Amino acid sequence: MQFGMIGLGRMGANMVRRLMKNSHEGVVYDRSAETVAALVKDGATGAASLAELVKKMDGPRAICIMVPAAFVDSTIEELEKHLKAGDIIIDGGNSHYHDDIARAARLKPKGIHYVDMGTSGGVWGLERGYCLMIGGETDVVKHLDPIFKTLAPGAGDIPRTPGRDKLGGTAEQGYLHCGASGAGHFVKMVHNGIEYGLMAAYAEGLNILKHANIGKASDKHEKDAETTPLRHPEHYQFDFNMADVTEVWRRGSVISSWLLDLTAQAFVGSPALDKFGGKVSDSGEGRWTVAAANDEAVPAHVLTAALFERFASRGEDDFQNRVLSAMRFGFGGHVEK
Repeated sequence: MQFGMIGLGRMGANMVRRLMKNSHEGVVYDRSAETVAALVKDGATGAASLAELVKKMDGPRAICIMVPAAFVDSTIEELEKHLKAGDIIIDGGNSHYHDDIARAARLKPKGIHYVDMGTSGGVWGLERGYCLMIGGETDVVKHLDPIFKTLAPGAGDIPRTPGRDKLGGTAEQGYLHCGASGAGHFVKMVHNGIEYGLMAAYAEGLNILKHANIGKASDKHEKDAETTPLRHPEHYQFDFNMADVTEVWRRGSVISSWLLDLTAQAFVGSPALDKFGGKVSDSGEGRWTVAAANDEAVPAHVLTAALFERFASRGEDDFQNRVLSAMRFGFGGHVEK
C-alpha cells in the first residue's frame, strides 16, 4: 500500500523504513527538509508541504501523523483542506482519547475517516516492530490491515498463550482493533500508566539495593535530634553490583521484562548512570490514566504514586518541602541540616 507520514522523528521515520522494507510505498513530510531528504535516500517520496504530500498520493489516501500531541490539531486542520471524502487520517502519537472522539465526529460530515493508533515500540521498533492499539471504524481499520500487519512485530518467538488458537484475531500478531474512535488511545493511555508503575518499581527496588551498605558508614552518621539512628548497622553491610543483579533477574526471574533488559544494559554502560540527572518527564498519559481512574471510581494507587514520583523528580515538591521545614522550625525549633 501507499502510506503517507507526517513527522519523521524517532518513531515516524523508522515506521516508514519498516513499511518500505516490506514493499509498501512511503510518501513523507517533515518540517526539516534534511530529515525528508534522508528518507528519500532510503526510497521514500518526499514532499515539501502538506499540500504536496497529498498531491503525490493516490486516493483514497492513508496519512499518518506522528507529531507531539500539542501539534496534532493544527496539523489536521491544515491537512484536511487538501483531502477528499474517503481519505483516512491516522494519529499514531499520544493524543488524549477525548480529542480522538471529537476529531472523528468533526471529520465525519466531510467523509474523511479518522483512526487513532496507539503505538508502542520506541526507537527499537524498526527491527522489533510496533505494538499497535487501534480505534476507528471497522471497515476502515480492515482496509489498513496490510499497514498494521507490517508495522506490528508478529508472533515472533514468544510462546503461544495456551488456548489462544481458539480465540483467533490479530492480538498475538502485535496489533489490535480495540473499538470505536478513541479506543486505541485509551488502551495506549493505560498501557503507559502501567509503564510508569513498572519503571518506578524497578527504580525504587534498585535504590534500596544501592543503599544496602549504609551500615558500613555508621560511625560517620550524625547523632543528634534531627537524625534517625541506624539501630542495626550490621544488617546493612552489602555492596551489590547493580549490573549483576539486573542481569541475574533477567534469567528466569518472575520480574523479567524488556524494561529490565534495558536497565541491565544501562548499568553495563554506566554503573553509576552518571549521564542521567534524574529529572523524569511525563508526556501526559500517566495523568490521563489517573484522571480516567477517578472518573470510573477505580483505585489506582501504584500508578498515581508513580506519576507523582515523576513530578518530585523534577523538583515540583520543593515548595511543599520548604513548608514542612518551616512548620518543624515553628513548633520545635528544628533547624535544617
